[in-house]
Amino acid sequence: MLSAFSTVAPYLKFNPSYVIVDNFVFKLHYRWTFIILLVATILVSMRQYFGEHIKCISDTIPAHVINTYCFFTPTFTLVRHLNNSALEKGIIFQPGIGPEESQHEEIRRHAYYQWVPFVLFGQALLFYIPHFLWKSFEGGRIKALVFGLRMVGLSQFLKDESLKIGKINIPSMEETESRVKNIRRAMIDRMRINQSWGAHLAFTEFLNLLNILLQIYLTNRFLAGAFYSLGVKVIRERWTDQMDALDVVFPKITKCHFRKFGPSGSLQMHDTLCVMALNIINEKIYAVLWFWYLFVLVMTILGLIWRLSTFLLYRNVRFTKLTFAYFARPGRIDEQELAAVVAKCNFSNWMFLFFLRSNISEFLFKRVIFHLASEMPDPEKDNSINAFLDREHSAAKAGPSGVAHTIQLDEVDTPLLSSKVGAKMD
Repeated sequence: MLSAFSTVAPYLKFNPSYVIVDNFVFKLHYRWTFIILLVATILVSMRQYFGEHIKCISDTIPAHVINTYCFFTPTFTLVRHLNNSALEKGIIFQPGIGPEESQHEEIRRHAYYQWVPFVLFGQALLFYIPHFLWKSFEGGRIKALVFGLRMVGLSQFLKDESLKIGKINIPSMEETESRVKNIRRAMIDRMRINQSWGAHLAFTEFLNLLNILLQIYLTNRFLAGAFYSLGVKVIRERWTDQMDALDVVFPKITKCHFRKFGPSGSLQMHDTLCVMALNIINEKIYAVLWFWYLFVLVMTILGLIWRLSTFLLYRNVRFTKLTFAYFARPGRIDEQELAAVVAKCNFSNWMFLFFLRSNISEFLFKRVIFHLASEMPDPEKDNSINAFLDREHSAAKAGPSGVAHTIQLDEVDTPLLSSKVGAKMD
């Protein structure tokens, strides 16, 4: 049985080279909800463990004929016999099962079981779409900067010489400084080119909210309006009444009418009982999904509130320091150097730094901030590399030779912090 879940295994493996480009709330959608729905799809498809989806009782009709017919033709229960008092008194033996008084008696049809695996799999794909869009928007920018730098944090113990252990290469301090400068240059280039990075993240997070609301609505329509209150009724009725909401929505025994022509050409109706074995699994799946969807919805709303707060407060140095230290990765950050960087950040730049902090060590991030403090683009002026170079060219002054000198993008290697002049990096 466990081999049937091998398709889910790749999503559960630990990947040490994994780069963080989203948050916990995002993972609830594309990872955990996706896995839950995928497992549910596999469960409802495993006939070898739970038997046939439907088995009907008939005296004269061959079993395979009546089973196939009643599976493709929705079965039903009688609304009049969905009576908890009658069930407790023994008047009926199963909810919704009993004699029919007329042909026009109110019935509740059950056709969802034909579509359960398809709907669950489709919902799993819909939960993955916002993540797919965000990965396309993000374009691997964070991974391109941090890939291969996981061991750089150990450079502080090597000083002058690098160390190679097997396939692992720990760079020296000199190599580390060179890599940090390369990161700084790449970050500045990317920050000037892509000013919509943060907006794309907020957009896909909002898509997550729209998607969870859509899935709750579609599931409610799929279960004929019974999903909205399913969890509340299960809590209230499961341990007190003999018949609860799960017995009504997912009946274990239903009725089916099979009609055929008799020997003389008259139409004969066969009233059959059908055992819905798979509803034992369906009711558990949708009960779990009710509580899980509620949890994901609440967390998604809280996540959007958090995103709004970051948009409103990202200029605040104390907020940025606390956010980087507690929500990204624990560690100390020089507040003055951070203030010099944040002062020139727009929201996309700030989010870029947040995810960079989530993926690299404190040692490396401090050096990135140290070098960025001198060259962070001004969001009001440096909207592109060309604009930056044009501004520098117009501001360049003629030297002693009378030839104007244009400052190159990567010419400055030391942060221009007035209070840090002459200070050494620790």
